[in-house]
Amino acid sequence: MTTPRPAPPPRERVVLANRRGARMVRTRVEVLEQTEVGDALIRGLVRAQLGLAVRVAAVVVLMFGAVPLLGIAFPGFAELSVAGIRLPWLLTVVLAVPVLTGAGWLYVRAAERNEQDFTDLVDD
Repeated sequence: MTTPRPAPPPRERVVLANRRGARMVRTRVEVLEQTEVGDALIRGLVRAQLGLAVRVAAVVVLMFGAVPLLGIAFPGFAELSVAGIRLPWLLTVVLAVPVLTGAGWLYVRAAERNEQDFTDLVDD
């Protein structure tokens, strides 16, 4: 007597035309191995982060630089006082923490957005 043969495993379709996964791996490998393309991608991210840092720093410097310029342009402004403290000093001291906190918060959000855009570009 012969024993029955087991059923063959179900057929599996292999698709070679779907190259999306291959592109992801290639782009990641180019970044990891620091090829010319990967190096260009990294330089673009660094350039974007540097540009963002320079813009945020320029805004903060302009905001704090405006207080002495107001004192020079309008001498009466420098003589104003609130609770015995001159207004330029009060503005500089009281507004420093909120301005720097806000600038830091905006910088972190924008830097994370740059990094997410870079990650999306590499994973695309």
